[in-house]
Amino acid sequence: MLDDAEIFAALSKRYTRSFTFRELRRAVQALSTLYVERRKAANKAFDSDGKRAAFALYYGTLHFLTVREVVSRLPNAIDGFEKIVDLGCGTGIAGAAWALCADCPATLGVERDGWAVGEARWTQQLLGLSGRVYRGDATQWRLPGSGSGVLAAYVINELDDEGRQGLQNSLLDAASRGATILILEPVARRVAPWWPQWAERFEDAGGRNDTWSLSLPFPDWFVDFDRATGLNHAVVKARSLFLRGK
Repeated sequence: MLDDAEIFAALSKRYTRSFTFRELRRAVQALSTLYVERRKAANKAFDSDGKRAAFALYYGTLHFLTVREVVSRLPNAIDGFEKIVDLGCGTGIAGAAWALCADCPATLGVERDGWAVGEARWTQQLLGLSGRVYRGDATQWRLPGSGSGVLAAYVINELDDEGRQGLQNSLLDAASRGATILILEPVARRVAPWWPQWAERFEDAGGRNDTWSLSLPFPDWFVDFDRATGLNHAVVKARSLFLRGK
């Protein structure tokens, strides 16, 4: 298994080879603006090579470390899984983080963007994980039950109201059949005004609603991007819904 330094070195090598630091800095800033202003970020995040590279390198690292820290703190979040299903998986790094923590060798990714599907397959190979990545709509995917962890990390906010409600019902149904559900999103209420209703339903089903303030071991190049872009991840804030399947 690769250690953190090896993982971050592989990401840096893959996604910086065609771009200068300045180009990637600009792309990180553009992505940050998309997510803050909610300008259909899911559709525009991959609309240029620079944004794709910045997303995979910068936000991929952020999501990997955040998911890993959260699942390590949640009770019963890293045992008993045969596979991790990563909905709207992007480059597959968030689902991989949970799988590695859970010592679960298999991940299944669902992603609508063709470029990201290819990168998720590369991520599986890099980290020694088996499984498949499918190009498809996460809201239409038939979710598994017992023995599975189902992750929706930084994706539900990108759905329209109909898709979001349908996915909520599917996730709760999967939990009733034994799946363990983890949802992760930023803390800003304006970014996710739907959160209170989701939290209420998950808590009613026996789940947890947590807010996190995390100090994460970022590589030096991530800190350099933070400094150059004016972003600050000295403390990473996130919130999660977690429902352990029976």
